[in-house]
Amino acid sequence: MSVERLPDGPFDSVWASPGRVNLIGEHTDYNDGFVLPFALPHCTVVGGRRRDTPSWTVTSEGYEGAVTFGPDEKVEGWAAYVAGVVWALREAGHDIPGAELSIVSDVPTGAGLSSSAAIECAVMAVLLDLAGLDVPMAVRPRLAQRAENEYVGAPTGIMDQSASTLGRTGHALFLDCRSLATEQVPFDLAAQGLAILVVDSKAPHAHVTGEYAARRRSCEEAAKILDVAALRDVTDLDGALARLDDEVMRRRVRHVVTENQRVLDTVDALRAGDAREIGPLMTASHTSMRDDYEITVPQVDTVVDAALAAGAYGARMTGGGFGGCVLALVDADRCDAVEAAVREAFADAGFTPPDAFVVTPAEGTHKIR
Repeated sequence: MSVERLPDGPFDSVWASPGRVNLIGEHTDYNDGFVLPFALPHCTVVGGRRRDTPSWTVTSEGYEGAVTFGPDEKVEGWAAYVAGVVWALREAGHDIPGAELSIVSDVPTGAGLSSSAAIECAVMAVLLDLAGLDVPMAVRPRLAQRAENEYVGAPTGIMDQSASTLGRTGHALFLDCRSLATEQVPFDLAAQGLAILVVDSKAPHAHVTGEYAARRRSCEEAAKILDVAALRDVTDLDGALARLDDEVMRRRVRHVVTENQRVLDTVDALRAGDAREIGPLMTASHTSMRDDYEITVPQVDTVVDAALAAGAYGARMTGGGFGGCVLALVDADRCDAVEAAVREAFADAGFTPPDAFVVTPAEGTHKIR
């Protein structure tokens, strides 16, 4: 984040939180499973100053005007992510002072890169700082998740807020979504001559829409039928599938169970020091999201196919689905060639031209001043 991207004004506290991509483990987070995200260099920066009255005013570039709300007001729209954090902190018993907040961000919105979690985590850091409260970083993802689940109404898991808060430069975050245990897994691609190319398909998605919630409900219903706390607890996949009468539900369960195993296999490969080995796992993950979880769209499938044809070791969609971004693991000197191949495929298909950029694992929530 450059100096030019800092919010205007004299502030008592300025914090940044990044967006995230998920290397593997899509939609296993709300099944108490395993995920492997990493924080992006792209950040949301929030500046804040205290006010004496118990109210909060927030402005954000890209949105006209300021939004002001009190402690008992329900806020809709983009500012709900801010009001939700205030609500969650107060519900947890924290004495949060009134504040004026200003937000700037270079995390792409609507691309599956967790721009909402970046806002939540940066706002939380500023509010806690203004209050003089030392809430451990490991505790903050749950608070931010509650803001998004219960206040905003988006049924997300814990992954996004965890990656945004706890990410570390040069590492992927191996997260057990049940115990919340974490491991920082080294992910230094440059040392192996590799890179992650992110391609924004420009096919927008929205987590609050019915399709995302429907997938979650299907998984929860399957867990009840199988008499397990969550699909993470399924140990005999064939036996579990035989107990389910609904073919759609069987596909959903197969994705979650096999995706959990792919996370574990990916972590083992990274621990062994050969990132190229994770390429086939990434591609298998995408195939499972396409065929079993049914959350991809033609644009993201086109990115994956074109990247693989151009020499990527693996490629997969990241994010909630029905649009968003694709990650491609490529040789560092092949980024331009792979991007060109994707652009050509999009032009041939008549799709809106995509955006593409190279990312490296960056730092999670951090104080600027």
